[in-house]
Amino acid sequence: MKTSLIRLRDKLGSDPTYFGQVYAHTFDFGRGEGARSLSLDSAIAFWSLLLPHGLQGGALAHSVLSDGDDTAMSSPDEEGWKEEYTNWWFEFLSEKGGKGVSKDTWAMFLDFVRSIDSKFEKYDLEAAWPSTIDDFVVYAKERLVSEGRG
Repeated sequence: MKTSLIRLRDKLGSDPTYFGQVYAHTFDFGRGEGARSLSLDSAIAFWSLLLPHGLQGGALAHSVLSDGDDTAMSSPDEEGWKEEYTNWWFEFLSEKGGKGVSKDTWAMFLDFVRSIDSKFEKYDLEAAWPSTIDDFVVYAKERLVSEGRG
């Protein structure tokens, strides 16, 4: 049993497809019966468990994602999402004061993490991202500038 758990943990961290399946299931697993969204506290707790593991193991490795008009948001040799951005995301959501995370935001956040460039420069505010992610990009860009990195 212990060997199986270690194997599954390693697969979760390193296999993008498996990570995506577990990530998608987590939303339904974590929300209350009849709830349409995941509570903010639960979402942050699940992201705290999943994201660092996927970043360290490679399941969330940076990838190229088109924004729908054949313009890539990033190139494969660019640095993408960093662990510190996960903390920024949590701070942003807490400051925003929302009560929960919609299924759309939960699902699209995974694509966002995998595809965004490290300076949020290639993000298209006109693309079909949830408004919470749009607002976070503005927040992150402002933070990079205020820290002298933007």
